[in-house]
Formats: sequence, structure tokens, C-alpha cells
Amino acid sequence: MTLQLHPDDDIVVALCGLPERAEFGAPEQVTRAEIPSGHKIATKVIEAGQPVRKYGQIIGLARSPIVAGDHVHSHNLGMTDPTMDADSQAEVQRLPAVSKPRTFEGYHRPSGKVGTRNYLGIITTVNCSGSVARFIAEEFSRDGGLATHPNVDGVVPIVHTTGCGMTSQGDGGLATHPNVDGVVPIVHTTGCGMTSQGEGYDTLMRTLSGYARHPNFGGVLLIGLGCEVMQISQVEDELGNASKVRRLVIQDAGGTKACVARGVEILHELATIAGTASRAPAPVSALTLGMQCGGSDGYSGITANPALGMASDLMVRHGGTSILSETPEIHGAEQLLLRRSVNDEVRRALRDRLHWWQDYSAKHGATLDNNPSPGNKLGGLTTILEKSLGAVAKSGTAPLEGFFLYGEPIDRQGLVFMDSPGYDPCSVTGQIASGANLVAFTTGRGSVSGFLPVPGLKLASSSVLFEKMRDDMDVNCGEVLEGLPLEDKGAEIFNHLLAVASGRKTKSEELGFGNVEFVPWQMGAVV
Repeated sequence: MTLQLHPDDDIVVALCGLPERAEFGAPEQVTRAEIPSGHKIATKVIEAGQPVRKYGQIIGLARSPIVAGDHVHSHNLGMTDPTMDADSQAEVQRLPAVSKPRTFEGYHRPSGKVGTRNYLGIITTVNCSGSVARFIAEEFSRDGGLATHPNVDGVVPIVHTTGCGMTSQGDGGLATHPNVDGVVPIVHTTGCGMTSQGEGYDTLMRTLSGYARHPNFGGVLLIGLGCEVMQISQVEDELGNASKVRRLVIQDAGGTKACVARGVEILHELATIAGTASRAPAPVSALTLGMQCGGSDGYSGITANPALGMASDLMVRHGGTSILSETPEIHGAEQLLLRRSVNDEVRRALRDRLHWWQDYSAKHGATLDNNPSPGNKLGGLTTILEKSLGAVAKSGTAPLEGFFLYGEPIDRQGLVFMDSPGYDPCSVTGQIASGANLVAFTTGRGSVSGFLPVPGLKLASSSVLFEKMRDDMDVNCGEVLEGLPLEDKGAEIFNHLLAVASGRKTKSEELGFGNVEFVPWQMGAVV
């Protein structure tokens, strides 16, 4: 049994160990050696020095002549010159638009953006206002606030964190409001003890303001203590004229109890505004998909990731936007993205940021060098290109239209790259701040998480994982290993994304995830 990952590939992957002279692929093709499970088999003649493709991308150059049926591995496949593809100036071909555009049911906002959910947000500027934000959310639920606003999904206090937190959710109020998803306090650790300028401050500002303007919020309450570095007034200046945003400062309000009482009143006002919204047809071009992988396994790069890449291509062909991130995890395959960049500006921005990551890692005694280990090679990986392509496969085949810093607003459609660490919650937080109103998360080991206020779809890389964790997984990509074409699985994921965008709850939403996964990238000195 073998699998071809892309029509342009020169190889197929053995899904089980194959003996010499075993038939595979096209008629009369047979293996010329014993092939271990997960390893590559050539499907055509490849001359020495010529590129070898997997995922439709170059993974190296043939060290010696290769013929159909050969085992393709370290003995006959080597690295390509890292600059060869990156500096290639071949014309980038954009994907053709679809002939029959699809739509979804979303919440149309005055900003022109479209939400996939209709939450109220409580966004804190500092750790010191986190508990009060939670108290307001709980009191609003006990007060019966959402019972009179059936079109509002719930109240989401957004507080910043870099680690573990606590969940506090009162049953009394929510038990009488079956249409409410929940009130979700999220713990925080930053907003003060930092300098008022520089990369750390700017990154946090982009994150908080990005959440405040997010279309999945029908109303937002900003809460600060009053004396912190990250002042509410500065966030408001960043937002401009935002009719859905209100402010509350604990020290000005007269302390905790007075602030909670006023906060509940404000949420009633915001709920009245948000409650007037209803779902209406919207074009797929209004969707921005954040793509992530976490807890990956040996199948992620040949099932879930490339299937998501095909769904991403469908999103782009409909005029939508897909965000690829986790910069350290494209190391070694960056030239494949550089080669797909639409212009020199995008290429330069991505290349410069990769150099920044090299310096950033070195300063902290780390390295981005993750050449395949003996265990990786035993599993069939030959070059660093091939290893990193497992992550890059999520991007599909669309041209790279733009590069954005962490949390920077996405201002164009198509496939884009947003810089972020490889740490999944932190990366998704940045994507949401940049405008993602959907998240697709591939996993091979079974990551469990959610990303309020945005629904997150979990894609299992194998049927074993899907069956083992049915309550957490939304889509079984393991069917690709059982013969389902990747194109069909990609179309299934795309259809599922549109259903979720229209209101279908994901497994993580049903389980109540999302109240500890707001993790801004904490940079700079803590002083």
C-alpha cells in the first residue's frame, strides 16, 4: 500500500513495509529493494543532480541516477542548495477562482468584517484587572443578563497569560440560560512590569487591540486597574472610533464592588447592541483561517497537514484568507515559501524574520537547527526540507501574498504568513489578533484546546487517534491512509469549516475549552 501526496511528486510513500519486487502504483511498477514503512519509492526516472519532489515541493537533489521502484533515502538523496529555490524568479501562478462561489451564515459588523460567533468580550489591559473581569462575567450571568439577549453566544473575558490558569464558571446563572455557551474568565500575567515602548510593548498592544476589534465580538468592555503601563487610553487610541467598545478603570470606579456593579450595567448595554445582530449570508472571502499543527506524529505530514492544505487552497480560490505561522517550524523549508512569494517585498520580509529568529534563539542559548535525527530517518525522513514540509504542507499550493508580524492586522486576501513562536496557544492567539475568525488545528497525538472567541476545528492524523479521542476530534484524516483521496478529504474539511462558520459547534466548544488559551507572546524585559 502506497500513497501519492501530490500529482507532481516523483515518489510515493509506503504505508506498510514492502518486500523487494512488490507491485505498487501504476501497473507493472515493482519495488527494486525492500521498502520500510513510511519510506519513499521513486515512481519515475530521476537523473543525478535533478530535484526530487514530495508534497509537490523539492525536498532535495538526486545524488545518483534513480529509476522507478528505487528506495529513495539518504544513500541517493541529498540537500539542495538553500538559495536555489529561494531566489528563483519564476512567475508565481495564482490559483483559479471557483466557478460556483459558496457562502456561509455570519454576523455582519459595521466595520465591514463578518463574525463567525457573537460574543461579548471583557479585555483586560493588565494582570491586576483579571479577577475583576471574572467577577463581572460571573455576576452578569447570575444577574440573568444573557437571558434577555438570546442572540449573544456568551461573555468572554480576555486576559493575558503565558502559562497555566484557573477556570471559574458559575452554574447558577448559566443553568437557566440554555442558549448561552458560557462565561469564560482567562487568567493573565502581563500589562505592567514592562517598558512603555519597544517590541514587547508593541506586540502586546497589537494583540489586545486585535482582539478588541475582532468581528466575533459584538461588544467589548476594556478593564484596567489604572496605574499600569498598558493604559486603556492607549488601547483606545489604537482602536480609533470603535462604537462597540466601552471602558472601565477599577481605581476610578471606586474599587472592586463598585467596578463590578458598573461592569454589569455596561454588559447589559453592550448585549443590547450585540443582540440585534443575526446571521446572514456572507461570501467565503469574509473568512480568515488560522492554520496550526500541534502534537504531531509520523502521519501528520501525509494526512492531516496536506489535507488541510487542500482546504486552504479552496479557501483561497473562494477569495478567503489562510494564515500560516509558527516560524521556527518552517526552518529548513523556508525557501519553498520564498519561491512562492508574490514579490521581493514579501520574500525580504520573511527572510529577514528568519534571520531575526536565528539571533533570538542564539541569545537564549537555543538553536533552530533541527536536522533529521536517526529516529526521523528510521521513519523515512531524509532531509530537513522533507521534515519541515510536514508543517508547510498546511499552506497548500497558493502563492504567498504577504508577511505580517505577530498580531498585525491582515489587510489582504489569499495565503499569508504571520510570524509567531511554534508554541500553539501563543501562535493561535496572534492569528486571532490578526483577524482569524476560524481555526483549523491538526494533531497526531491528540492536542486538546480551544480558542475563544473563535471556533477551532481539530483534525486527527490517524483513524486510531480519531477513534480513541472521538469527543475531542472533529475530522478523521486517517481515512487518507485507507484510500480516500486527499482532494476529497480537503473538500470535506472545507465544507466542515463553512458549517462551523455558520454556527455548528466544534468539539472543543461543546467541551467548554477556550478559557486558558489566550497566550500573548511575552517579549522584552520584565522590569
